[in-house]
Amino acid sequence: MNPNLHLILEEADQAIQRRSINGYRGRVRCGVDLGTAYVSLFVLTEDNQPLVGTYTYAEIVRDGLVVDFGGAVDLVRKMKAEIEERLGFELHSAATAYPPGVPLTEVRATRYVLEAAGLNCSALVDEPTAANAVLEVDNGAVVDIGGGTTGIAVVQDGRVIYTADEATGGTHFTLVISGALKIPFAEAEARKINPAEHPRLFTLVRPVMEKVGSIILNHIQPFDVECIYLVGGTSAFSGIERVIESVTGIKTIVPGNPLFVTPLGIAMNDQLS
Repeated sequence: MNPNLHLILEEADQAIQRRSINGYRGRVRCGVDLGTAYVSLFVLTEDNQPLVGTYTYAEIVRDGLVVDFGGAVDLVRKMKAEIEERLGFELHSAATAYPPGVPLTEVRATRYVLEAAGLNCSALVDEPTAANAVLEVDNGAVVDIGGGTTGIAVVQDGRVIYTADEATGGTHFTLVISGALKIPFAEAEARKINPAEHPRLFTLVRPVMEKVGSIILNHIQPFDVECIYLVGGTSAFSGIERVIESVTGIKTIVPGNPLFVTPLGIAMNDQLS
């Protein structure tokens, strides 16, 4: 695994907070992550150091499919303008990503969102592969638990040899919390992402965690996987790694700030501009 992972993720958090870049005019890489729950945009320096970034909750994608094209374009255009103001110069291109296994037409839709928002789509990469650009796993499984889907990539000798995706993720956690506590979806989402609430919610969402673990195990069984690396916003729920490890029997790790791993990896796939 990348020995500088902790530092990169700390710098990503700083990039979110950074309002200006003090005159930086080097070449940059840009990545847009259209997630089920969050849309992220990160800009990196040419040597892949986080420069500026932003993310926001949005319901424009469902299970990896763009369901609100106009809303997605408007949101990416707004985020692009915000980031350009902080940078002091215009962005021309960006990479983006998709869950493995989605139809080619939906992959194209993701590209079209960027182009309609004024960004040339320089690269399309599946989400777990993007995550591994940051993690640098040589042997293991990279699992991206997003809002709507769980994406899995098996890596051997630094190369992705298998990918899969199934429709279970953070939205299912929120639905369970909402139903069990009889509260609106938005309130359930707010509680889910609040670490202080996790001890009280853990027993409610554990069955969904176990389902995610079963999905992972089903896909990685044919391979010799020594370690599972969890990324994506849902991976930030306290204790999820213990549940996944209990179901799969395989050591499971969650890096700090798992929400940022895939967006950073997407940006690393952009061509320098």
